[in-house]
Amino acid sequence: MIWRPILELFVLFPGAFACFLAAAESLRIKKRTLALITVPVLLLVCALGGGLCWWMNWPTNYLIAPILVPAAVAFCRLTDLPAWKSVSIFLGVCGAFSSLAGLPTVADALLFPGDTSYWLSPVGSMISFTLCWVLVALCWYPATHAARELLRADTVARSWYVFWSLPAMFVAVNLYMCAQLNGLVYSGQLLGLYVLLTLVFTGLLLLFYLLFYLVARELDANARLRQENQFLQMQSAQYDTLRAAITETRQARHDLRHHFNALSSLAERGAWEELRRYLADAGDGIPAAGLIQCENQAVDAVAGYYAALSCREGAPFTCELDLPRELPVPEMDMCVVLSNLLENALEASRQAGPGRYISLRASLRSEQLVLLTVENAYTGEIAERDGVLLSSKRPGEGIGLQSVAHIAEKTGGYCKFLYGNGVFTANVMLRGG
Repeated sequence: MIWRPILELFVLFPGAFACFLAAAESLRIKKRTLALITVPVLLLVCALGGGLCWWMNWPTNYLIAPILVPAAVAFCRLTDLPAWKSVSIFLGVCGAFSSLAGLPTVADALLFPGDTSYWLSPVGSMISFTLCWVLVALCWYPATHAARELLRADTVARSWYVFWSLPAMFVAVNLYMCAQLNGLVYSGQLLGLYVLLTLVFTGLLLLFYLLFYLVARELDANARLRQENQFLQMQSAQYDTLRAAITETRQARHDLRHHFNALSSLAERGAWEELRRYLADAGDGIPAAGLIQCENQAVDAVAGYYAALSCREGAPFTCELDLPRELPVPEMDMCVVLSNLLENALEASRQAGPGRYISLRASLRSEQLVLLTVENAYTGEIAERDGVLLSSKRPGEGIGLQSVAHIAEKTGGYCKFLYGNGVFTANVMLRGG
């Protein structure tokens, strides 16, 4: 007799598997370690919970709510997902499994119509266990593709908040139905109605999941499109500014040849006073950008432009550029990434005090990879939310670093931002086509 409530609680195993199936990419521990922890814990919960139900003569539904709360907390702790995503997965699985709870009850009532026990028979428990695994098998593809697609997206948070309500309502309604109607079902009354309600509720819930997925995917696509347009507008405006700086630098370099001719002429004539005046006037008009000397003129001009600004601000600027004339990545993308990183570094150096500095390193690897590192000193606290750095100038995420991450992702590369002990480091890899 004690085995009946214990076996009935074995549905926790496919339920736990379904939860971790959708969140498999976001686990904080290895899958093998997770299995070694989860299986013994669930066996212990089934044994102790079933024993308690048998001793107190309770239906297992009395333990469902107390078990779900710590189970949800444990699931959130074992994943790197935001809490609202983890709870949504957990409630979604609970809603789907609870909607099937009526079918094993009906099967048990048909097989053992005179049974007055609170719990399913061993056969009914096996039917329930099998149905749950069948549901997991049917949901395998949606869980590993559609659900994970939504979990990777960062722009559908508001739609996930709405998702919580319906599965939670289904769990409550099904628990109430099981508590109120099970006795009538075993007596042969309302048998057909109970089957119909179970199938209708299951169908409605799955339809809701499908509609939620379609709506959330559409919202995410629209948000990404708006973000793409914002990035393109920002990059276009920034590149126009950079082109003006590049033109100015090239003109200054072109004028150097004429300056040398004039200086040579004055020196040959021995006009030393005029030579001194000419040097003073020419020195004011030659920007410090010409001292970088990288084979790629656009990158050289951008680095030189920010080197000149850094010198004016009194921040030491060191630069190591080992790039060829022709880059494997679009020149505009490279210049926008470089200017965003250097602009952020310059802004941080203005507040860093006496120890401020900016360091730039860029090189080419494997003829297709451009590696870029910008390091600078900073003071204060760097705010971060869900792995995204926030702007120090206005509320919300930093647009410059978002643009860098967007370009790196677009080229098939990556970016990583490290900070601590007063040093901020941006590592970016851009991959050529």
